[in-house]
Amino acid sequence: MNDLFNLLRYATLASYQWQHPKLLLLIGAVPLLFLLRRLLARRRPRVGVAFGPGEGGRDWTAALRFVPDVLLGFALAFAIVAVARPQRTDERVEQSGRGIDIVLALDVSGSMEIQDLRPNRLEAAKRIATDFLKSRVGDRLALVAFAGDAYSLAPLTTDYDLLRENLAGLRIGMIANDGTAIGSALGVAVNRLRESTARSRVCILLSDGESNAGSLDPLLAAQLAHAFGIRLYTIGLGKDGFVPYGQDDNGKTRYVQTRLDETTMRELAAAADGQFFRATDNGALRAVFSQINRLEKSEIKQLRFRNTKDFYRPYLWLSIGLWLAWLALKSTFLSNPLED
Repeated sequence: MNDLFNLLRYATLASYQWQHPKLLLLIGAVPLLFLLRRLLARRRPRVGVAFGPGEGGRDWTAALRFVPDVLLGFALAFAIVAVARPQRTDERVEQSGRGIDIVLALDVSGSMEIQDLRPNRLEAAKRIATDFLKSRVGDRLALVAFAGDAYSLAPLTTDYDLLRENLAGLRIGMIANDGTAIGSALGVAVNRLRESTARSRVCILLSDGESNAGSLDPLLAAQLAHAFGIRLYTIGLGKDGFVPYGQDDNGKTRYVQTRLDETTMRELAAAADGQFFRATDNGALRAVFSQINRLEKSEIKQLRFRNTKDFYRPYLWLSIGLWLAWLALKSTFLSNPLED
């Protein structure tokens, strides 16, 4: 009985995928068939019947004459459900091939709060890096944040939800020692990638200034990356010169002077067989990530297996059972031969 109720639940019917969903509209026509039969019955010639004096008493069995029509209606409805072919499909995806290991190294120093990128350099980098994550399939990514020091926030992983959470948590001042330790950031990235067995290993470094902190020389770190077969893409953020940076006490926009050491960033990329990109606005930064996405393509193949199971049989048996019950009731007192 529980199985029968489960078949008739709305949640069960809504969970199906229908091979011919438009046929379900015919269920609404079932009551119209009985209405049409009643209208046609009124146009037939009536048989005169003589009754005795007085009114005849009402018999409760008269109400049961509707039972055959109800059974026939449900039989037709379940037949339509069966013909519409309720199904459920299980899909399994198998991936094969070789992915890429990528480390994202993001500058979180105080200058990343400058607003020449909207809403500021750090937030723009976070948003577009998050979009970059969505475009990767089968690749492992890691996250490094740096200012005056560098820290690994997430290991190489395909848990993109974890990476998005860590990206969202990046903020100015999260590293107490301010500055720009590009060499240290590259050192942490190399340490993450040096034992990787991926066919391609890549570090993407985003910074808006010149290296002025840390104990590891940036060029030496780039050469170490090259020695371990790691390709380095460097992205310089922001414009040179006077750029907006918050507001003063009077609510007016404050301007500060900023400068990117583009020469060093180019040398670092060249030392590790990579490329340097300059992003002076949000659109340019998005274009940079799109270009890197095209340059570093994974060799991932997806095989999809679909297993479709039909569920029309229980409804077909219900329809046949109700149809047989209707035929059986046709020969009982519940049937009205004057109407049929």
